[in-house]
This record gives sequence, C-alpha cells and structure tokens, in this order.
Amino acid sequence: MKIETNYLNTWCPGCGNFAILEAMKKAIQETGQEKVVLVADIGCNSKIVDYLNVSSLGSLHGRAIPSASGIKIANPELKVVVFTGDGGSLNEGISHLIHAAKKNTDITVIMHNNRLFALTTGQYTASSPKGFKGKSTPDGSIEEPLNTLELMMAAKASFIGRTYSSKIDYTKKMIIEAINHKGFSFIEVLQPCPSFFNTFQFYNEKVYEADANEKLIKEWNYDEKGRIPLGIFYKEERPTYEDEV
Repeated sequence: MKIETNYLNTWCPGCGNFAILEAMKKAIQETGQEKVVLVADIGCNSKIVDYLNVSSLGSLHGRAIPSASGIKIANPELKVVVFTGDGGSLNEGISHLIHAAKKNTDITVIMHNNRLFALTTGQYTASSPKGFKGKSTPDGSIEEPLNTLELMMAAKASFIGRTYSSKIDYTKKMIIEAINHKGFSFIEVLQPCPSFFNTFQFYNEKVYEADANEKLIKEWNYDEKGRIPLGIFYKEERPTYEDEV
C-alpha cells in the first residue's frame, strides 16, 4: 500500500518536519501500516498525519494523549503514535503527558520540539530559552525552559529518548524501538523552525549521539551552553496500564 497521500504539503521551506516525515515513513513501512494508528494534536507538527496513508485521528489542542489512550484501551493490538509539539504537550496538555507516563500507558508520544508555537507565528512555550523574543514576549521571555526529559524521568516514563530531525535514519530507528516498546514511550525530536526560530546551525554544532545513560538527561539544560546528547536515555520493562485494567 502506498505510504504517501495526495495532500498538498504546506510546511514552510526548510521546516524540520519534512525530515521527521521521512523518518516516520520508513518506520511505518518496517512496522506495518495496518498495525499503526496516528493521533494528531494541533500545530504544524500534526499536519504529518495528512501526508501519511495510515489510520489517524485529529484531536484537540493538548488532548491528543488521552485520545490515543482511549484507542489503545479499545484495541490493545494497535500501535498508537501521538504527534504533538512542545506547546501542545508542555503548555496545553502537560497534565495528560505526565499522567500517561505515570500510568505507563502503552503508546508512543513523539514531541516535535521547535521551542515555540509556530502555527500561530512564534509565541514562546515552556521549552523556549530564557530571553526568547516572540509575538507574546517582545522584550524576551523571563522564564527558564523546562527540561522535558527530566520531567519524563520524574513522571516515570518507561522509555525516554531524544533525537534531531536532520538525522533521519537515526530518528527512524528510535521511532521503531519506541513503537515496539511495551509501555509509555517518549521521544523528543529537536527541530528548527526556519520561519520563527532557526536553530539549524546551533543543533548541527551541538548535537552528538550518545550511549544509553539516564545521567545524560541533565547534561543539556535547554540553554546555549555545552553539547546536546541524543539517544535512548532510559528504558524499563514494567506492567502497562492496559495490563492492569
């Protein structure tokens, strides 16, 4: 079955979502289209489901995770994947993210982290660096960014990884491993937004592939200092929410 759809792609030229789409195409082809269901939040990231010929559901802003949880409970045989952004998961829907991780719901959450609300033209999120200037913070954000992976460790997610959108094959492999993991899988994909926060050069200079080690989660604090490790930092096998209900 053809993996692409005929929908016109409307992402901005140079958007990191193009690379994530390619990684996801490859991951689905290896996993099996008939086994996968995609759930989209609201945002540029979530248009990815328009371009993949896979069963999918469009959810409300910040509510993709509970929608995905319901699908998994209804049909445990499905591989349910959520696409969300840093705004949708860390601002609008942070409580759903935390509780799904805590319950160890057997879904995969892929967070496209461009570190701002891009669809609404550049407002800051909980992941934006301190001093970020956007439509809602013209003088610069006064808040420190949230360390997303540290939050996931505290919430007891059983699979925690980080990748970079430009590393397509690396991202594909991580997505496949996350989908096949039994339990709550969280992948943060760092991605530039060329229209409102172009971090291509920054990430190209900073990221490196690391061996699995949960201590590396604290190596980068979402600022401009130091290097940025990529990899699967934590993985644990334990009963899922679906096993217990």
